[in-house]
Amino acid sequence: YNSEFWQYKGILLNNIFEFEEAYNTFNKALSLNPGDVDTIINKSIAEDNLGMFEDAVASLKQAINIEPSNEEAHFSLGVIIERQENFQEAIEHFYKAIELDELYAEAWYELGYCYENLEMYDDSLKCYNKFLEIEPYNANGYYNKGIVFLKQGEYEKALNTFELSIAVKDDFSSAWFNCGITYAKLNRFNESLASFKKAAEIDPYDEEIFFNLGQVYEDLNDFEKAIRSYNKAIKLDNEYYEAYLARGYCNHLTGKFKLAQRDFNIAVKVISELTSSFNLPGNFEEPFVMFDENIVEIIGKTEKEPADFESMKKLADIYIELGKWTEAITYYEKCSHLMPGNAVSYYGKAKAYFFLNRTQEAINCLRAAFSIDPELKNEFDRDYPEIKTSRLFKKLLEENQS
Repeated sequence: YNSEFWQYKGILLNNIFEFEEAYNTFNKALSLNPGDVDTIINKSIAEDNLGMFEDAVASLKQAINIEPSNEEAHFSLGVIIERQENFQEAIEHFYKAIELDELYAEAWYELGYCYENLEMYDDSLKCYNKFLEIEPYNANGYYNKGIVFLKQGEYEKALNTFELSIAVKDDFSSAWFNCGITYAKLNRFNESLASFKKAAEIDPYDEEIFFNLGQVYEDLNDFEKAIRSYNKAIKLDNEYYEAYLARGYCNHLTGKFKLAQRDFNIAVKVISELTSSFNLPGNFEEPFVMFDENIVEIIGKTEKEPADFESMKKLADIYIELGKWTEAITYYEKCSHLMPGNAVSYYGKAKAYFFLNRTQEAINCLRAAFSIDPELKNEFDRDYPEIKTSRLFKKLLEENQS
């Protein structure tokens, strides 16, 4: 077989996502024709999809060295670098592609995207406008332009542009979704609801649509419909902690206090599991296999000597790591007895109480910890920014102050 055969076969394999076989096939083509730029560019696609980022970049730079006027090589290099979020460098390559072909629509589009991510919105809009001059019936171009207007706070312009996107592609769920977001920003809640409902018709498996529907119902003080929308979001994603917090707030407002506490408790546990954030100050890192040995050693020490705060705290921390919440509370209580008013003991107990679904006691412990050591509140806020801004959390804290 000649190099053209292997190149064509490699392109077919790329198109059906068989990237490893495509990579090997392009190498066969290059063994017969080492300087073929088209083969090198297509090989870079396989390398990129195989996670061989540095090899893909090297291949495209090789293609550019062989043929500096190849706009596709510059564009492809820009795309790979853009995906690494190195937007400034990617811009240079997109501009080089445009220098070689002023009507290179995709390069204008990606330029707009890079400028958008650099928050250079005026430049981004110029690029999207140029893209739309070349491709006036491209729904994505209008959509991205609308996103820039939305980020700028130009809500009327954003709406007009999203509507153009929908005119081109009426089943564009993301455009309907962002119409809903924009109408809500303008306090046009009924139109916002209509847009979100249309988005849900098109894509009934997008939990964010139902979450935002719930937010609009909240704005309309229709808390029961808001709860139903949050239920749908949670059904689609049972780790959607924002939905638990929002549903809990609505439950609280409608007098369902136990359900509100339960939602808050679930949200805290989900965030803890997703981010491993609920770290205890001074917590130590030790291999899991050493935990039992540490417990035996510390308990043995306390049988010979009076219990001390650090030993009790270390035992409590180990039990937290092991998920033995009742035992952890026991030893944090001993810490409190040895050092009354210690904030870390309250903070540790709060975590254990959350995992035992004893939300009221957990909130009480958090309040005590924050009152004793305000810096601990700052740490909690840093670890849990979503909870920090949660209206439900504020309600629960206020409740416990009375």
